[in-house]
Amino acid sequence: MPATIHYSGWMSPRPSIEVAVIMRRERIANRWQPWRWVLDDVVPQEAAFGKEPRILHQSEDEVRWLHPGFTVELFRDDAEGYYLNVTTAAPCWFVLWRMEEEGPAGQEPIARPTMVSLSYHDAGRWLDAQETVEQVAAPPHVVDWMRSFADEHYVIEPKKRQRPESFKPLQDRFGNPASVSTEKKFGGGDHG
Repeated sequence: MPATIHYSGWMSPRPSIEVAVIMRRERIANRWQPWRWVLDDVVPQEAAFGKEPRILHQSEDEVRWLHPGFTVELFRDDAEGYYLNVTTAAPCWFVLWRMEEEGPAGQEPIARPTMVSLSYHDAGRWLDAQETVEQVAAPPHVVDWMRSFADEHYVIEPKKRQRPESFKPLQDRFGNPASVSTEKKFGGGDHG
């Protein structure tokens, strides 16, 4: 699926892709918590999905919900985040999701995705904020799209040569200049 260009803001084109998120509620062998929610997949958006979340599949052991209508944009100032993702062994989608307080139309509460990204930096910020973030593998065409964007916009900063420790000025524990002397300050004189 080729990426489409979506224009947002005044004269700032950003590549974007439309996706839907599938969340799965699965039975687990735990008497205190018989179910858990997990990210199942991120798929290309289709017109047939509509705009509202809906059940895709329901059985005794699992329920899959489709959440359509997410736009994933690539931002030039986050090119490093995409570079970090494409250079891993398993490039992925990152999805932030939360449990609803109330379920739709009198049903049980469901896990609702709120954001989807391809940036390691986004995922890190969400995790730092103690949000629930899961990942699922990105398909090859999305990885190629992200890689070409990162290659075009990410500039690896050259590492600065570190000055050897022996050339750094000495400081005491308070950050004030310190000096070393080889003269004896205390003790007796000659013992000859």
